[in-house]
Amino acid sequence: MIQITGGTVITMDPAYRVVQADVWIDESYIVHIGPWEKTADVVIQAQNQYVLPGLVQPHVHLCQTLFRGMGDDLDLLDWLKTRIWPLEAAHDFDSVHVSAQLGIAELLRSGTTTILDMETVSHTEGAFHALAQSGIRAIAGKCLMDEPHPLLYEPTESALKESLDLAAAWHGFDRGRIQYGLAPRFALSVTDDLWRLVAEEAGRRHLIVHTHVAESQREVQEILAHKGLLPMHHLHAMGLTRGRLMAAHGVWLTKDELTIVRDYQVGLVHCPSSNLKLASGVAPISTWQEQGISFGISADGAPCNNRLDGFEEMRLAALLQKPLFGAKSMLARTTLTQATFGGAKILGLDDRIGSIEVGKEADLIMVSQKGVHHQPMVYSDPYSQIVYQARSDDVSMTMVAGRVLYQDDRLLTLDEERVIGQAEKAIRRVADRANIL
Repeated sequence: MIQITGGTVITMDPAYRVVQADVWIDESYIVHIGPWEKTADVVIQAQNQYVLPGLVQPHVHLCQTLFRGMGDDLDLLDWLKTRIWPLEAAHDFDSVHVSAQLGIAELLRSGTTTILDMETVSHTEGAFHALAQSGIRAIAGKCLMDEPHPLLYEPTESALKESLDLAAAWHGFDRGRIQYGLAPRFALSVTDDLWRLVAEEAGRRHLIVHTHVAESQREVQEILAHKGLLPMHHLHAMGLTRGRLMAAHGVWLTKDELTIVRDYQVGLVHCPSSNLKLASGVAPISTWQEQGISFGISADGAPCNNRLDGFEEMRLAALLQKPLFGAKSMLARTTLTQATFGGAKILGLDDRIGSIEVGKEADLIMVSQKGVHHQPMVYSDPYSQIVYQARSDDVSMTMVAGRVLYQDDRLLTLDEERVIGQAEKAIRRVADRANIL
């Protein structure tokens, strides 16, 4: 039994309760909130800290963490073609493994407990081994690309077979902490035959489909020329909207496309830093909210951000909407909801995580109030403090399923110094193979 005591609990439950209370955890579950006549085996002191649900990031690329700083000042398609695809094609098993470890280390340090991860075309097993070791909660999948391409092309049948073999091996691992998602990259790199097969297999196996949609204007124009349809219309025609579709970005979705998103409960993912850095635009998430569209907030990948910091993404998500839709758009409470419960909801995990409630799994973080950037505390609103003031280095503890993974500046499941050393060796090897830098 674990007792987290003395903290201010931001529950993110349906009543949005903020309470001074203890949180009690048995095995992986929250079993009580408040005073209790029990004796804990472990007591975690949370004075002058907020206790809240872990952040959920429903769109990351762990395989790209090694490429941090190698894709700067490029727009989306040039970034992919001249940097990311050559580097991904140069990966080996060990480099994918350490890239994932490095990304996970950053995520755990900054309070993210759940991710939806798109890997690259090869060596995805390396990422799954890192996920299994680290303790983070994840849905992950091999990237599918069967449009003819000089670097990352795979034949349709073999690409899908490898993906389904990985699903058989990893989906449901560790009592469902790790799940599998089919991950076709986007319309310009996937044939219609593969889209249809993905839709069929996802429905048959009850798997999430994770892709990119309408990220930049240039991408939309090329998809329209190549497929004869706008991106979401194309996915709808391929049958993807019949299942659990997660679509990252959505910056340039039209009104008609957003109607499809709403009516078929497609989960969208807002990646503000990535969209700014790649000059893609600003997604109108206030409009999404008005239309009842479910969405999460995420950092995307290290070479287009260049951080995996969920706190920065929350702050940007809130601030960017205000010049467009007014000062009361994307209130702090709304933003924190989308970064926790909202992300869990689009992943179909809201019955397990995303809020602090009895019966849910204990995916929790603690955030210190002590920094000078939080002072004075006299009139502080907890939601505003988390969204507008808190920083990733305020996180003092990260827990997934009742297991502490990070505490007091130390990762407990990863050897951080060793990971950094291996990452430095791996990126030299990969960059040399890709003939970049």
